[in-house]
Amino acid sequence: MDNNRLPLPGIKVQLRYAERDDCHRLLELIEELAHYEKAPHEVTVTLAEFEEAGFGDNPVWTAIVAEVDNVVQGFALYYIRYSTWKGCRLYLEDFLVTEKYRGQGIGKILFEAVIREASKKGFKGMVWQVLDWNEPAINFYNKYAATLESEWLNASLSNDQIKAFIDKNPNLV
Repeated sequence: MDNNRLPLPGIKVQLRYAERDDCHRLLELIEELAHYEKAPHEVTVTLAEFEEAGFGDNPVWTAIVAEVDNVVQGFALYYIRYSTWKGCRLYLEDFLVTEKYRGQGIGKILFEAVIREASKKGFKGMVWQVLDWNEPAINFYNKYAATLESEWLNASLSNDQIKAFIDKNPNLV
């Protein structure tokens, strides 16, 4: 990845793809993001699970990290999402710059690196989610003329909900 200079003098950021050794730091940043999003209890993935998902036999995610003075201060974690309507799209799962370095241009160069990645790989688009109360993020994405959809609702089943359903419907197994 290219070295990029931030707008602030004296700060240099290095972008690169995440490596297995970054997983512990990435989980710290994921926990920081969960606190910011008022959901710290939602982070339940273990370091071993996270490492396996990114660097095991069948990796499912890729991340670009931003280092300042050899410390990861931001990341963008993504994977391929397939849309039956659009084809392969890049799904940006998490995107964070540490609080200390926000507003200094790291988010811009990270986000633009992900856009370049989507283009380079020939994806048919890029999608992500943003909380409706997160005005700084919404304002950031608006600078890119992003489409923010209001009509779609998120749906999910937790592991506990799946287990409960299977327990009630043992014929499905």
